[in-house]
Amino acid sequence: MNPGKKVSAFAVFKAKKAPSEVSQHETSLLSITSMPALSENLKHGKSKEKLSTSFQLEKPQSKKSKEKERKKLEKKFKKLQNGMPTRGSYLPDTAINSPLADLSSAFGSQVSLRSGKKDKLPPKPPKPPKPKSLQAKLKSPKSPKSQETTSPKFKSPKSKVSDGKVVSPKGKHSLEENLVSEVKGEQPSKRRKVSHATLPEAEKQTPVTPFKQPPAAAAASKDLPYMYDSTVEATRLFDCLIHPVKPKKFFSELWEKKPLLVKRHMPCYNDGWFSTEELDKILRKENIIFGKNIDVTTYSNGKRETHNPPGRAYAPIVWDYFQNGCSVRLLNPQTYSHNVWKFLSVLQEYFGCMVGANIYLTPAGSQGFAPHWDDIEAFVLQLEGKKHWRLYSPRNDGEVLARYSSGNFTSADVGEPILDVMLEPGDLLYFPRGVIHQADTPTDSHSLHVTVSTFQQNSWGDLMEQIVPTALQLAIEEDLEFRKGLPRDYLSYMGVVNQDSDNPERKAFLRKIEQLMTKLLSYAPVDAACDQMGKKCVHDSLPPVLTKAEEMCSIHGNGERWDTKLNTVRGAVELEPDTPIKIIRKGVLRLVGEEDQVRIYYTLENARLYHDTEPKFFEISADAAPAVEHLIFAYPDFVTVDSLPMKTLPEKTEIANALYEKGLLMTDEPMQAVDDSSSEDEDI
Repeated sequence: MNPGKKVSAFAVFKAKKAPSEVSQHETSLLSITSMPALSENLKHGKSKEKLSTSFQLEKPQSKKSKEKERKKLEKKFKKLQNGMPTRGSYLPDTAINSPLADLSSAFGSQVSLRSGKKDKLPPKPPKPPKPKSLQAKLKSPKSPKSQETTSPKFKSPKSKVSDGKVVSPKGKHSLEENLVSEVKGEQPSKRRKVSHATLPEAEKQTPVTPFKQPPAAAAASKDLPYMYDSTVEATRLFDCLIHPVKPKKFFSELWEKKPLLVKRHMPCYNDGWFSTEELDKILRKENIIFGKNIDVTTYSNGKRETHNPPGRAYAPIVWDYFQNGCSVRLLNPQTYSHNVWKFLSVLQEYFGCMVGANIYLTPAGSQGFAPHWDDIEAFVLQLEGKKHWRLYSPRNDGEVLARYSSGNFTSADVGEPILDVMLEPGDLLYFPRGVIHQADTPTDSHSLHVTVSTFQQNSWGDLMEQIVPTALQLAIEEDLEFRKGLPRDYLSYMGVVNQDSDNPERKAFLRKIEQLMTKLLSYAPVDAACDQMGKKCVHDSLPPVLTKAEEMCSIHGNGERWDTKLNTVRGAVELEPDTPIKIIRKGVLRLVGEEDQVRIYYTLENARLYHDTEPKFFEISADAAPAVEHLIFAYPDFVTVDSLPMKTLPEKTEIANALYEKGLLMTDEPMQAVDDSSSEDEDI
């Protein structure tokens, strides 16, 4: 391996051809036995190939390079036109007369109806055999079979849908494959105390090779220039994040239970997400405000101080604070950093809730924050320099998986650390919410790290807070037992003063409370409460980072535009009955029934600054709800407009256009402009 060549095993593999070699890894797992030495696997040729992912980091492009990329994508789509498969619908029959049809809401004149012409797609070639191993599944992903919804509010009786088609583009997930290595570990033994294991150096570095599809799959597939299944991409990105620990082991043994330390000895593994150089550019170009977007802090002699002046954080001012020993915390890097935005927007589909991040830059020989705990699951990625971390157990059961962040502690408050470690570039540290922590830098190195956070107020308790008040309100309205008066003399035997009393009337009173609490369960609106949690998730989430190809296949980059040569508007596109459509990303919308209406909440118009905009939604007719369900269940496959379960073709076209014009749908390829017969020469 060329020692001068930097290789990021995490996310910066841009070329299809992987680097020839990677450095050895060292892995330590906290509170469980360490992974087996990689040297043993390497000696016997047991090291696995890297998992492929189409998640790419992007560099700013010039207009010329953007135009070149656009033309390249156009050629790609033209090649796909003659090889795109179709297949009959595998979806469960969706009812036209859903319970949502009882609700009164309609599009009215807001939605335009369109029609057009388009050649039907050729039949799909035979499907390749289903991969058996997990590794094979990652090589040749396949969408799971859709299932009927289990929500009583949205469940519908079965009804045959005629002319139903599901169009499933064949092929890989992207034009390029990012690669991350995977190392198999043995089952650890359970231990309560933290243990460290330094793995012996590998005697020989292993080459990194990309996955190859099975011959049958390769023969039946073509590269698709857009993200086919965002949930698969999110899974692969998380695999990269915690590599070489397996996700199954992580969630069964570590998640919300124990910290995890991964020492990779690969300084470039986390390269590309963020850098001190990028922070400097942000400070110079963006309107960064002290206290809102950035903090400058110190912690010395047991005292934490914030030194934010009023106004804009100009670069020279921030760097002056930094040179005088202040730590710098960028609170919303995803607003200004394209790569952090892309990283978080994909991960949020994996966790099913908001994923955020903070950037921490600390000068050498200093500490910016007092010992404290946070209310989030934290993934610390060391980007530059070194940082000395100390983790402490929660002091009592009430602090385990804390719902809110703590105040500042002193060293006397926290006891002895369960982990004392120096993080270096490429390393990862995970710890659950409620784990007390503090970090400082050595005298010979600054530190830059990003803390990725998730699962803030996303617990069973938070869901129950949605369920119980509504259930109680329903029970009082519908059940006479909840409206009957309390016993006239109950205060004489109830209350703290009487809690040790053996009074028979007190026992009867408690039995009645128990009966009512049990009865309350039957009024629990579980699905409606989950929808409210989902609605909150949509509002909290970042908008997705769409690829150029996704834009070309949707309203984001296709359709009417001003033609400067002809001084007129051209490029109109129209959905037609056999146009293949699908939701542009799995997590971009939530279908909710509330306030006697059917609403679609969506993320595409969210700001990159947390809650900088109000929740975005639009209302649809109750009759159109099954069509949206159909698209949700079909994902990641395409379905044709005429397969949507509605009574008439105009109704199907109406809801398809409504979703398309909100940016929620994409087609399998850019639609041909109906007012231009020579679109090949157009600048799409």
